[in-house]
Amino acid sequence: MTATRTILVSGDTAAPTVAAATALHAARQGRRTLLLAADDPHRTLDTVLGTRLEPEPAGYAPGLTVARIDEQAAFRHALGEIGGRIKPALDLLGADPLDPEELTALPGTARLALLRALSAVEADVLVVLGPPPAELIAALALPEQLERYLARLVPEQRQAARALRPLLAGLAGVPMPADWLYEGRSKAAAALAEARAAIAAPGTSVRLVTAADAHPYEELRRIRAGLALHGHRPDAVVVHGVLPDAAADSADPWLAGLARRRREELAGLTAASDVPVLVTGFAEVTLEAVADRLYGTGPGPAPLDPEPWTVEDRLAEDGLLVWHLPLPGAERADLDLVRRGDELVVGLGAHRRVLALPSALRRCTVAGAGLHDGALAVRFAPDPALWPRG
Repeated sequence: MTATRTILVSGDTAAPTVAAATALHAARQGRRTLLLAADDPHRTLDTVLGTRLEPEPAGYAPGLTVARIDEQAAFRHALGEIGGRIKPALDLLGADPLDPEELTALPGTARLALLRALSAVEADVLVVLGPPPAELIAALALPEQLERYLARLVPEQRQAARALRPLLAGLAGVPMPADWLYEGRSKAAAALAEARAAIAAPGTSVRLVTAADAHPYEELRRIRAGLALHGHRPDAVVVHGVLPDAAADSADPWLAGLARRRREELAGLTAASDVPVLVTGFAEVTLEAVADRLYGTGPGPAPLDPEPWTVEDRLAEDGLLVWHLPLPGAERADLDLVRRGDELVVGLGAHRRVLALPSALRRCTVAGAGLHDGALAVRFAPDPALWPRG
């Protein structure tokens, strides 16, 4: 079976139109396509398509089906899986379980529902109208974070002692964790592994959407840096609402000046960007026209591999190992670094990631760091007490 090409569309108010046009374009090229609304509380995508999206996929055009994630259903499903496990505890406390009608999705449920949907799709192309960029970055980072919490709270090694738990309980004088806890851990670990595989798949990418009149370039810089911190690179930036070239020659001096400034801003963005910059204007009034303007007759932007994080051996020159972390768009004022045992905690504005150090760097101390041209270089000096002699 061919791997699914997944495009996560995220941005401002034009993101629904871009997502719909992207899905329609893929379907017109003969690929089985699913358009999924993952974060659309006001049903903007419904308005763009002129139809009501439901959790069950429905045909919209030849080769194109449309649906929306049901956050409430995902929440009830998750609770249903553990409801039987926690009922004895509720009985001991004298508490009554909540009826399904009482359940309301908690904050963060939408992220989990999105991750679950990514790993359960069977289509050639999946186009997702995702949450705004900050929320999307948090969702993409969630499996790694939850795996870390799971490993700390319920270590996998403890499962090997299952046969010894009755003996240990007698020695300790306290009950040991029940089998269902470890069974639940295994299921959760498998689900997180599936989500991480779907996110890291070669065919998965993010497509950013921004308005031409919003002066978005500083915001795009921060978004790019946040994506890069978690190992993602957008496949394109879509700038919508671009004024036509003729506006620069308008008899209206205000319109002509505005058009020239916007043209200069767009040229600057294109020159500074290492990803394709696509544009839409005001003349494209149908989804087909938007798709033609963005993608023409080709397949559209392909996923771009993230830049590798490498360790440079400079021991012979200056006695250092340098870990290079490409973070395009990052600024020194937003950066925060903390060494914690065998890990490096990297903070970048509102985003944070805990990185396991490569094995050689675990035997070193941090000697400094620098940010230059969108790349973070962390310098490590061998620790004499840990570094192999000779």
